Formats: sequence, C-alpha cells, structure tokens
Amino acid sequence: MKLTTTKGYKIIETWLSSKDHQPFLFQQQAWQHIINKKSGLVNAPTGCGKTYSVFIGAVIDFINNHAGDYQTKKKNGLQLLWITPLRALAKDIGRAMEEVISELGLQWEVAIRNGDTPTSERQKQKRQMPEVLIITPESLHLLLAQKNNADIFKSLKIIAVDEWHELMGSKRGVQAELALSRIVNIVNGQGSRVKGNISVWGISATIGNLEQAKEVLLASLKQEAVIVKAAISKKIEVIPIIPDEIEKYPWAGHLGIKLVDKVIPIINANKTTLIFINTRGMSETWYQALLTASPELSGTIALHHGSIEQELRLWVEDSLHTGILRAVVCTASLDLGVDFRPVDTVIQVGSPKGVSRFLQRAGRSGHQPGETSRIYFLPTHSLELVEVAALKQAMDENYIESKEPMLLCFDVLIQYLCTLAVGDGFNPTQIFEEIKNTYCYAAITDDEWHELLHFITQGGKALQQYDDYKKVEIIDGLYKIPSRKIAMRHRMHIGTIVSDAMLKVKFLSGGFIGVIEEWFISRLEAGDVFTLAGRKLEFVMIKEMSVLVRKSNAKKSIVPSWMGGRMSLTANLGLMLRKKMNEGNRKSKEPELKALEPLFSLQKELSIIPKENELLIEHIETKDGFHIFVYPFEGRLVHEAMAAILAYRISKITPITFSIAMNDYGFELLSDQPIPVDDANVYELFTQENLLADIQKSVNSTEMARRKFRDIAVIGGLIFQGMPGEKVKARHLQSSASLLFNVFSEYDPNNILLKQAYREVLDQQMEEVRLRNALQRINSSNIIITFPQKPTPFCFPIIVDGLSRNNLSSERLEDRIKRMQAQLEKNK
Repeated sequence: MKLTTTKGYKIIETWLSSKDHQPFLFQQQAWQHIINKKSGLVNAPTGCGKTYSVFIGAVIDFINNHAGDYQTKKKNGLQLLWITPLRALAKDIGRAMEEVISELGLQWEVAIRNGDTPTSERQKQKRQMPEVLIITPESLHLLLAQKNNADIFKSLKIIAVDEWHELMGSKRGVQAELALSRIVNIVNGQGSRVKGNISVWGISATIGNLEQAKEVLLASLKQEAVIVKAAISKKIEVIPIIPDEIEKYPWAGHLGIKLVDKVIPIINANKTTLIFINTRGMSETWYQALLTASPELSGTIALHHGSIEQELRLWVEDSLHTGILRAVVCTASLDLGVDFRPVDTVIQVGSPKGVSRFLQRAGRSGHQPGETSRIYFLPTHSLELVEVAALKQAMDENYIESKEPMLLCFDVLIQYLCTLAVGDGFNPTQIFEEIKNTYCYAAITDDEWHELLHFITQGGKALQQYDDYKKVEIIDGLYKIPSRKIAMRHRMHIGTIVSDAMLKVKFLSGGFIGVIEEWFISRLEAGDVFTLAGRKLEFVMIKEMSVLVRKSNAKKSIVPSWMGGRMSLTANLGLMLRKKMNEGNRKSKEPELKALEPLFSLQKELSIIPKENELLIEHIETKDGFHIFVYPFEGRLVHEAMAAILAYRISKITPITFSIAMNDYGFELLSDQPIPVDDANVYELFTQENLLADIQKSVNSTEMARRKFRDIAVIGGLIFQGMPGEKVKARHLQSSASLLFNVFSEYDPNNILLKQAYREVLDQQMEEVRLRNALQRINSSNIIITFPQKPTPFCFPIIVDGLSRNNLSSERLEDRIKRMQAQLEKNK
C-alpha cells in the first residue's frame, strides 16, 4: 500500500523522530485509510499501539484539512467520538491523547462522558462539544435522547469503537450498532450511503472471526471496509507454578491458596504484579492470604474488583501508573486495555476458561512493543496443569475463540426506540431502514416491526388496557414521548447491564466501602462478619437500601459470593484439553504433564485416559449409590444441559431419579439404583435426534425463560427499577417480571419478547449449538465404558463439586474431602 506524504503525516513523523520512535507499518496503513475516508477494523496484539493507529489518523486528517492554522484553530466541534466499554479505560486513553495533543500544539480538548461525569461537565459539553469525546455505549444513547442531538454530530469525522472484541456478542455491542446506524445517517444524510463523510473504525484484539467482527461493526455504512492487521509477533512466556507434591485425588479451589508461598517470591522479584482471580469472592480470599503470608506487603498490595467503591478503584489504577503498588489482586475488572506500563508480570490463578482471555491477561504485562509478556499459571487443582499445556499449544497454533454476534435483541430495540422518542422523536419508515442495515436486525420482518411499534404506543395485545405501557405517542407523524415523567424514568435506566440488586455497604460512622448483592446480605444475621474490599466487616443492619457495618477484628469471616461467578470452558480450550489429555497415555517432556504422571498412572490403573476421539464413561458404585461419570471436556454449561438430557432419556428406559453434579471436564449422574447405560444403548442416549424436544422436557425451560425474561423486561422498560437510592428489591423485580411473563404466556403467546426469552435460554444458558456439536462429535467417537472399583482421579473433583452444593461449611467440607482422600489412598 502506497503511503501519501501529507503535511499532517510529515508533522507526525517529525514528532515521533524527536521522541526516537518509529511508527509500525499497521499504524501507517490505518492513517492512510483514514486520510482516504475509508472505514475498517484494526487488529494488533495488546500493547502495540492500536489506540494511536486511529487517534493519530484523526489528528493527521485534521492537520491536512487545516494546514495553515491547525495549531491556533479552536472550538472545532466534535471531530472524534471514541466509544469504550469500560469507564476505567476512559481516563487512561484521555491521558495518552492529551499528551500527544499538547506536544503537537493543537488546541483540541479531550473530554469523558460516562455515568461518573459530573453534571457541570455535561453542561459544559452541551455548550461546546470537545474535539474528542470518550464515551460508553450507555452514555452515547443518552446523547441520542437529547433534544436537537443532530447538532452534536454535525462536525464529526471519525467514530472509533475500542475493544470491539469485548463489545461484540453482547447487548452493549448491539447498543453500539444501533448508535452507529443513527449517527452515520445524521452525518451522511439519509440516502447518502455510498461514499460518506464519516469513517468508522473498530479496534480489536485477535478473535477467531475477525472478518465477521468487521461486518457486524460496519454493516450500517454499506461500503467496502478494510482490516488492518499488525504483522507483529508478541512474545509471551507462560510459566506453570507446579506444586511440590501432586495430589492424585484433586479438587477444585483448594490447591491455589496452598501455593501462596510460591507467589510471594514472584511478587518480590518484580516491580509490579497483577494477580488475576476468576471470581470476586476468591479475590477477597487471596488478598487476605497474601497479607497473612507476607505482612510486609501491607500498603503495597491492593484489591480491585467491580464491587469495590469507585474512588478506591481509581486510586488503585493511578497507583499502578505511578508504580506505588507492588501487586494488585484483581478480577476481569482489569482485563481490558488499560495501559499499566510498570506491570511486568501477571499471575493467572485457576483456569482462564478460554484462550483469548488468557492472551488478554498475559498482555497486561510487557505492555509495550518489543517487550515480552510474562504470565504465571497457578492451578487451583492439579488437573488444571493440563490446561497450561493446552493453552500453550492453542497459542502456538493461534487457535483463538470467535465471538458470536447477537441477533434480533428486541428488548434493546424497544429501549432504543424509546430513547429516540425521548429526544427529537423518530420517523418509523426512516428508522426501520436504518435498523435493517445493522447486522443485529438485518432479518427483522415487517410484522415484527409493526408489533414493536404497537407495543411502545399501545402496550401490545396483552397490555393495551394499561396506560403505563402506552409510552410513545404519534405527533405530526413522529413517534415521541411527550411525558416528562416517562422521559425522565427512561433516561435513568438506559443500558443493558442487568445484575441482581446491589446494596451499598457503608460504615455506621459514614464512609462508603463498596456494593454487595442483595441475595448474599439477605442470608446474614446481625453480628455476622464478612469480607469486602479486603476488610473484615460486621453486619449491623440494612437501612434505606444500604448495608450498615462496623469494622471487625474477627479471625474468621464469610467471603461473599456473587451470582454468575462461574465461567464455563470455551469450545477451543476444550478441544485442546482433549488433545493434551491424550498425551497422558505416554511419557511427556512438557513439565506440567510430566508433573502429573502419578495422577495419570492411577487413572490408567483404575480406568483409562480417553484419547481425543474417545468419550469415557465410568460406572462406579459407592456407599452413596450408583454413579456414572461422563467426560466430554466441553465446559460446565454444556455439561449441565447434557446431564439433564441424559437423565431424562435414561428415565424413559426405566423409572429412575438422579442428582447431578458437573465441572468443566465432565458430569455425574447419581442414583440409588443401577443406571442402565451400556454398549447396547449408549449411542442412542447421546443422539442429536429430538434434541429440542428433549431439552424442553429435561429441564424446566419455562422457569429458566421466566428468569431470563426478568432481564429482558428491565432492558425493554416494562419494569421500572425505582428512583436512585430507592431501587426496587430483586424479589419484587422478579415477581413483577413473573406476572408479565404469565400474562404474555396466557394472552399473547407469540409475543416477541417472550419468544426472545426462550431463545436466549437455548443460546446462552443451554449453549444449544455447542451442545448439538458436542453430541455429533460424541456419536462419531469411540465411547468407552469402564467399571472402576473406586473413584478415579478424574471423577473425584466432580464428586467434590456435588458435595460443595450441599450447604456444608467450607471447614466441614474440607474435613470430609481429606477423609475421602485418605480413605482412597489407603485402599490402593
């Protein structure tokens, strides 16, 4: 590709030379495409300057268009709209942009707009928009809810969507698609769809379906777009932390904390270390364990997760920048591209559950071009060492997960139409054309569109008797919300992130600590001690939606757990895991597999280690009853659905009841009578035939859809969540949603939101496509049934997972598991 040497490019080249820097080829290519008014997707490894590839392109374009006065020209209106999924990213990106602007002598202003932006700053932006606005999808929709919002975007040249790999496949990504469809048409003018005045650029880390990611983002532009891919190989060093002694009967969660003494030397040997934990509850436990093991870390170690109050999170992020902190224990809250330059090492505790997430976290260290990213993998049970080998191979083969885009999210569309109606109103014919040009709604039918319009104006078939659901009125051909009360309520609840009701946690004496889910607090009694933000807190009472606490010096405390804390293994990592398990059948040179030889030997002695094209089923009888263990290595969600279907199909052979347990590697069916699974019927039990019907019968899909409908009803504005500080309790939200679910089921069974709830259960909770693929693979595999005389190393973690659900205290559970381990070792 030929690069045009423009005045803007020369100025940037001189500036970079003065700093002894050279642009990467992919950055130069992106700049040229931006000058040529093209749109596209930039793909580069973490820490290689993806942000500059678009931002400096916008600067070059501006200098080219204002060659004589680019350093004096002020108040240019909005030039670059930067959409980012995380508030934490905004400050960091803004800081980097302001540094460039200052050194080039531009008169540009950079501003941030998200839920934390003060009213005074918003008013300032309303009077005079900055040249660069960094914004979240939710706040962008709030801009579209303003009167005369077209004026905001009239000078706009470029839209950048940062971390597109993270947004795509979520309803926030759909929000971005809808906002782009509107802004592109505002700037280009309706009908001007061939060569526009606006460029749209996505910025993405590597995912398996980059081409599709580009199509989803840029569908509204209806013009040819490009992918700019960095030919940069980012060196990543993966170091397993291998226990001194391998347990032959492993169980999830417990090994990690025992290895805390191996983590302290890593922290001491590095300037700054990020320690990634998969759940907020375990991050609290790890923070305490590190301080107990090494008290001298006090003051130089911090905790960062989504339930800690914002001021403390911002302090942690700033302290990482300045190098004050030696270590931060964190969750996915620090997954995305925040440029923490001092971080030189990352520790992943437990399975990252996917290849792309592991790469993302590894990239937090050595976060600059040319530097090596170093990541330690600390297993939470010994079998997870196989995942180290699997991740290494997946990275070598560049076998990275795809992100599937969401389709026909009618709840998000209802919210969006009400957003437009709150602003200047909308013409249904024009907006229908815009919506059909997005990827998400390309397949929307005329009937579905008219049902949506009828729903927002009349409440649809089932709710037309209730005025509360007649939000939108048709005024002079435009669909508008004239009611100030309805408009205010709508603005307050724009967004697609629906979580269980959160309560603020405050000291009796004042001072905000963080937030906790209502369901967890509802189980506590006055005097109970729990941990939050690394502090031991005594629960006093709930008052006005706040949890009042006092400091506690108790030695023991309850670690909170949050709903949805368990991620499931991805299909890619599952495939690599099956390949690596097969290597347990022979001597391996890989250190993590070599360490597992005692465990593999016992597994082979009692049963087998399945090859890649085999499915292992173990029949075991214990004092608890008759067990079968199945090992598809497909992840917890697929196993949950597969176990339920298998249980249902077996029950058709003979009347039988089961209890079910599962982990990412396999699942268990336990009964009080022998389980009729043998070579004669096993392939039939795992067939894909009648899968949808069997899913409906094997799980309470109606109840699952009812729970899912709550989120859809909240996003679609059917349920008012309450004024700030007066949030509706989770159980009241659920009962309101349940009532609506019943009304639709009885009086409007074809309602599009009702159908969406059932579809989301299949796609997201049951992972129906992946379940079908797994059954197809199993049916073409060799199914091997073994009859071990006692539990095997493979089944032991699943047994423990089942025990942990029986509400045993953690101490009683640990004692029981140790007795089981000792008994099994003795019975060799």
